[in-house]
Amino acid sequence: METTVSADASSAFAQRKGIVSKLQHWLHRYPTLSPATVLLLATIIFWFSSDGKILKAATIGIMLQQTAVMATLAIGQTLIVITAGVDLAVGTGMIFTHLVVAKFFAERGVGAIPALLVGLAVGMALGAFHGLMVTKIRLPPFITTLGTFYVFQSLALLYGQAKSLPKTRLGDDAETRAVDGVLLWTGREITLGNAQTGLKITIGVLLMLLAYVVFNYVLSNTAWGAHVYATGDDKEAARLAGIDVNRVILSVYIVAGALYAFGGWIQLGRSLSASHNAAVDVNLETITAVVIGGTSLFGGRGRLFGTLVGALVVTVFKFGLKVSDVNPYWQNFAIGALILVAVGLDQWIRRVAK
Repeated sequence: METTVSADASSAFAQRKGIVSKLQHWLHRYPTLSPATVLLLATIIFWFSSDGKILKAATIGIMLQQTAVMATLAIGQTLIVITAGVDLAVGTGMIFTHLVVAKFFAERGVGAIPALLVGLAVGMALGAFHGLMVTKIRLPPFITTLGTFYVFQSLALLYGQAKSLPKTRLGDDAETRAVDGVLLWTGREITLGNAQTGLKITIGVLLMLLAYVVFNYVLSNTAWGAHVYATGDDKEAARLAGIDVNRVILSVYIVAGALYAFGGWIQLGRSLSASHNAAVDVNLETITAVVIGGTSLFGGRGRLFGTLVGALVVTVFKFGLKVSDVNPYWQNFAIGALILVAVGLDQWIRRVAK
């Protein structure tokens, strides 16, 4: 009798272990599944707790607009994390570049398009500086970007003289300054449905989504994308395979720098102004989005669309807690808990390959 019970228990344990193993393999194969499930569950919970407010068209439009800048910068953050690095200065880099664009336009008489190109050059230069510190000086990415977080923050304060540039100085009058209106073009709204209650999205949101499509294609279908993954997975093996690891890492940081400028352009349209206080939480939010989205902090694994879902999770949690009248102090608690769960889940999923 005891032998039969023991055999039944062993069989049940083996069955449960088999289910868990299958789940582990499934999550390893489809890393976007985990954040998508979290997003769905969070949306359902906050739909009930906010009396349906979170799924109203107007609310969805606001959340998408709030996500646009963070999600754009998170593309660069994802690329860097895939190479087993991190960028703690992604937000301050964006703030500095968008201030450069605004001041070149408002105070130096430069047209909107040339000013945006200057911002792009500045952003790429900031990214190149990170890349050179990591590849040539061989400083850890964490230390490099922690230092430049403060450097870029100080540059933004000094260059902007701790003042904001309002929309009246940035060409918001589209009728009289049609060409220069490009500077704030990303803030133009497109209404889907009823003019009063329909879904309102901005050009910046559409550009962010387009950037995800483009970079996802590049990562999945080009040699450069394959080299990025190989570098993050095992630098020494990639080097032995003939990949110039330092060049790949440098290029990734330069691309991330270009996304500083791109995100800064979206920020200009969203806020209709330029300020050193813009998107102050975006540094950690991008890392949170990347981790929740299933990209491994140890490099070599992750998908951009997972990052996009992760960015939406962050926004839904923050907005959902707010409209549900939850104490604001619980917002950071929830995001911190999400990070711990996401990293723990990543560690568990990674064991599938061992």
